[in-house]
Formats: sequence, C-alpha cells, structure tokens
Amino acid sequence: MNAVPPTGKTQLRVGRLVKAHGLKGAIKLELYTDDPEGRFVPGATFTLQVPESSPWHGKPLTVREFRWMNSHPVAFFEGVEDRDAAEELIRAILWVDEDMQASPAEEDAWFDHQLVGLDVVRDGETVGKVARVDHLPAQDLLIVKVRDEEVLVPFVKAIVPEVDIASGRVIVTPPAGLFEEIPDEADETPPALPDASEDPTA
Repeated sequence: MNAVPPTGKTQLRVGRLVKAHGLKGAIKLELYTDDPEGRFVPGATFTLQVPESSPWHGKPLTVREFRWMNSHPVAFFEGVEDRDAAEELIRAILWVDEDMQASPAEEDAWFDHQLVGLDVVRDGETVGKVARVDHLPAQDLLIVKVRDEEVLVPFVKAIVPEVDIASGRVIVTPPAGLFEEIPDEADETPPALPDASEDPTA
C-alpha cells in the first residue's frame, strides 16, 4: 500500500535506490510501484529525496535503461556512468509528479489528501479518524486521531486491508493493544476476600 505526500506538487513514491550493481553505474531498486516497466521507461524523470549534503540534492534523475538481473530490478540513469557515481545515490527515494485530480495508477495507492479525514473502522466500530500520513523509508504510517491521542498505524495490507474512499472510511485489523492498553495481569487487583474475623452467620 502506498500514500502520496502533499508537498507542493502532488507526488507518488515509486522506488528507492538500494545498491550499486557492477562497475557501469547500474543501481538495484526497491520498488514501491506495481508497474515498474511503465514507470522506469527510458526518459522517465524522477524527483530525488536525498540529504542536502548530497551532490544530487535538487537535481532530477532520468532513466537510461531498466532491466531485471537475477530477478532484481536494476536501472541505469543519465549522468551515472560508474560505480562511484552510483554509490552517491544509494538510499535515495524516487518520486514522480501526479495530477491531484487523478487517482494513482498503481493498485493500492492513494494520495494523502484522499486519506486524511477518513473514518477508521475496526470490527464495525469507528475508533478514530486519519489525521495525516507520515512517510518513512521503510513504510508509510497512518496517524489516527483517537480522542485526544494519536495512534500510529502501519499502512500495510495486513493491518489496513481496505480503503474505501467512496464510503469515507478505512478498515483496520490491528494487533491487540494498538488502540487500547492491554491490561497487565500482574497489575490486576485480586478480588477482596471476606474478613475471617467476621462471622457471616452472626
């Protein structure tokens, strides 16, 4: 599942560069898209999420070639001619511009503005509302407002099996304790015993 951050232009995260491959500038990809061949066509250009100290900060990255090597997605990019140049891009996240009025092309992908404000429903009961979406390198988090608190819900299929934009809700199947405190058995007060000095028959 994927969400799109509302940062100026609406963008969709499609991949992360994880490892230099070989000596000619190829880079292995971690894909966040169900359509890699469509996204990584020659000439496709991405916005880079890199540290400000990176020589690629503020620069676009354009695909030269995309292929599969030993079942791993690998891409060559313009201006990345050798392994040293590829190493400068490791851990960079790739984003593409999307039309805010359109729906993401990928299955199980939504823009942030589509998710914020949706009711969060568990076992048929509304437990809160989506306040925002946080984008982390490993996964996205739905920040759910529950009364005066915020609950961080991993935006993954196992925990958020259904997003129903038309009905204004997301269905969650969270692990025990995510939306409530789990009672600690050791802290439970045992039931009071009758006072032995009192004679119940008196």
